[in-house]
Amino acid sequence: MLHNVVIIGSGCAGLTAAIYAARANLKPLVIDGHEQGGQLSLTTHVENYPGFPEGIMGPELIENMRKQAQRFGAEFKAGAVNEVDLTQRPFKITAGKDTYEAKTLIVAAGASARLLGLAGEKELIGRGLSTCATCDGYFFREKAIAVVGGGDSAMEEANFLTRYASRVYLVHRRNEFRASKIMIDRAKANPKIEFVTPSVVEEIISPKGHVEGARLRNLVTKEAREIAVDGVFVAIGHDPNSTVFKGKLDMDANGYLVAKHGSLTAIPGVFVAGDVQDHRYRQAVTAAGSGCMAALDAEKFLDGHTD
Repeated sequence: MLHNVVIIGSGCAGLTAAIYAARANLKPLVIDGHEQGGQLSLTTHVENYPGFPEGIMGPELIENMRKQAQRFGAEFKAGAVNEVDLTQRPFKITAGKDTYEAKTLIVAAGASARLLGLAGEKELIGRGLSTCATCDGYFFREKAIAVVGGGDSAMEEANFLTRYASRVYLVHRRNEFRASKIMIDRAKANPKIEFVTPSVVEEIISPKGHVEGARLRNLVTKEAREIAVDGVFVAIGHDPNSTVFKGKLDMDANGYLVAKHGSLTAIPGVFVAGDVQDHRYRQAVTAAGSGCMAALDAEKFLDGHTD
């Protein structure tokens, strides 16, 4: 079946694109992607999305967006995309055993935060474990927390979190850092930040189902140390879900898709939105905004192409 618009991804960007495309009577097809609902589906309380003065649960916000898109006629299919053919229109998108044809394609596949690979780690997301300081820092007022990582994002998150936390332990496996000197100096000058190097987190202590501490091990002395913390922020990077587009769409050195202008790519009729092309902001509201842009761009493209 030929679709006017196929949207890959069902997070904030993909669902906003679906709402706009559906309201334009384009009957979009949304393929859920790697994680149905994207990163918000793994988040508990969202307090920085406009329109919810008391906050809203991440899964509830995603479900509301999904229902809104369905109300206007969006169709949803489960599964992750494993092949795309963008050499000619209509584009061909394969998810599992099913292949779909599309006059336009919106790639809103998102990005996945890298985790530490510890047992039970995913279950603690939203229960003291986080991958986004600007999203969750507010919940840790006057509490001790740990930030894991050694790049600019780790330094930035550690500094940001001192606005709220009473103490920030910056844990990194080496004594050297990938971060820029100015970011390192800024973190070292902050009296609330304690550097714990060269160390790794061996275990997140959570006897009651939420973070209560972390067991660290020094990689040189092999000594173990436990720290009492209410939160662990993992800042070791994100991986865009863009592997299937390698060699087919422009991407930067880290695999993030690159737009020429707005949501437009080098291939006419293919648009990008959300965290799969945004390594800077990575917020629900910016993802939603870019999903809107992609849908409007797709609608304009279709208006000019009646084939």
